[in-house]
Amino acid sequence: MSKAFTKESTHQDEDEGDEVGLPPLPQGTRNYMTPEGYARLRAEFMALLDVERPKIVEIVSWAAKNGDRSENGDYLYGKKRLREIDRRLRFLTKRLDIAEVADPSLHHGSEQIFFGATVTYANSRGEERTITIKGIDESDSLQGEVSWISPIARALLKAREGDEVQLMTPGGIEKLEVLEVRYPAPKG
Repeated sequence: MSKAFTKESTHQDEDEGDEVGLPPLPQGTRNYMTPEGYARLRAEFMALLDVERPKIVEIVSWAAKNGDRSENGDYLYGKKRLREIDRRLRFLTKRLDIAEVADPSLHHGSEQIFFGATVTYANSRGEERTITIKGIDESDSLQGEVSWISPIARALLKAREGDEVQLMTPGGIEKLEVLEVRYPAPKG
């Protein structure tokens, strides 16, 4: 096949797949993060940039001096790992650049649900569940954290304790009652 008919990868194509599995931010929205989430991503960025990447560069340059690169495992693995690190650094740079840090402790004592709230709600069957609304890059469903753009968070945002909200689910509309709203206490 002629090279004219093959698709060449561009930086934009590579960047679009930077983090598979993370949904993109909706067009025109902000990348809200808690101060802790921002600090965690920033620490990961700095560790990759200042510690891990220089180690791998050193291994690759050492391996390159050893001759035949086509069968050199250190060289091949190192180059692959460098691409992974660089992809993650590009992703983190983009997300940190557009991050808007929102401190949930500013709403401490409020009964209305905003970003950063920990909400306990009950469904129509009386089952209670507690979630914390966090940024898309920091939420962890295994820890009871949901992204602020998730359907459950969107249904709950702006509601108050005692309110009933409707959540669109694949099985139809589900009514949820907000039982409790908490925010972390201000530091200091």
